[in-house]
Amino acid sequence: MGLLQTIGFRPKAAVVEAQYAPAIMDSNYGIGPYSFNTGTGYGAGIMDRLTALQVASVSRCRNLICGVISSIDLELYNKKTGKELESPLWLEQPDIRQPRSVTISYTVDALLFYGTAYWRVTSLYADDGRPSGFEFIPNNRVTATTDKFGMEIEYYTVNGEPVPMSGIGSLVTFQSLLPGVLATGARTIQAALDIQKAAAVAAATPMATGFIKNNGADLPEAQVQGLLAGWSAARKNRSTAFLTSTLSYETVGYSPKEMTYNESSQYLATEIARLMNVPAFMISADMNNSMTYQNVLDSRKEYVAYSLQPHLSAIENRLSMDDITRHGNIVRFAIDETFLRADTMTRLMVIEKMIALGLMTTEQAIEDEQLAPNEVGEDVNDINL
Repeated sequence: MGLLQTIGFRPKAAVVEAQYAPAIMDSNYGIGPYSFNTGTGYGAGIMDRLTALQVASVSRCRNLICGVISSIDLELYNKKTGKELESPLWLEQPDIRQPRSVTISYTVDALLFYGTAYWRVTSLYADDGRPSGFEFIPNNRVTATTDKFGMEIEYYTVNGEPVPMSGIGSLVTFQSLLPGVLATGARTIQAALDIQKAAAVAAATPMATGFIKNNGADLPEAQVQGLLAGWSAARKNRSTAFLTSTLSYETVGYSPKEMTYNESSQYLATEIARLMNVPAFMISADMNNSMTYQNVLDSRKEYVAYSLQPHLSAIENRLSMDDITRHGNIVRFAIDETFLRADTMTRLMVIEKMIALGLMTTEQAIEDEQLAPNEVGEDVNDINL
């Protein structure tokens, strides 16, 4: 791939002149810190990522998606032959300051919540001007300025400062195939937060909400306040209460059971699973418990196809574009070799049949299984001789 170029020098023969600025596909693209108003009335406010993660179901879905994808290796292939090529250093570690899994995890996180993610170019290859190093840039640091029609990106700013559209310091933009959940699910997430708050209030004040009714002569304000303070203090120490014949306690509202906090929380967990495209049983939110038997590999295949593939494709396709990867080469997640890898016995049976049919040699099988050649056996034979 050439020598690393970190000082900004661009050779005359550079093939790539600029990073690609994507067309605008979403009306919320590049809006400030990507916060969304949840509406008016009770629970209204600004929905942001950290607030959304306070909901256990959102956090669980996020961890399932980001955790799995970040654990899968990225590999370089020839598009025509399908042969695996030697991966460049940046594909193994995009940011030299942190492991690849961390960079990929937060890239998927940004795609999931905001619909876009950004890498900043930190170094270039000298022979063709393509990026050789990156760093992840959080979405709340990036703002996109478009033309007057809102159709094309004119420039980006990071921390309020314009950045170049090519070379070192420019941004590589990843676009999700799905809209960000902060835009599409703000009300659902806010409803889950409201249920949590209501349940917390009910747990902190186990006595039913009510009022003390005086059936006798009116009491002075000071005596009323003292009565309420004493009642509140006594309820914190004991559940049994005593009132005189002229006072009675009247309850209002509903009990926590009547408010169906548990049922509502479970229902919203299911809605969040649907929102984030994760099977409900994976976050214990399957209300019908209608899942049929399937083995682990089939379950993983379904999870990859329906939940992970949009995020996998967004990253793979962007990194395979010509401004980053040489034309004719593509970047792919090694999902078959890691997450969808069959058990050892099944693989050995397949390898045995392929060798018997002449479709694979023993050497190829050793390489595919990432086994070292049997050098010990050769040494033993030499000794016997």
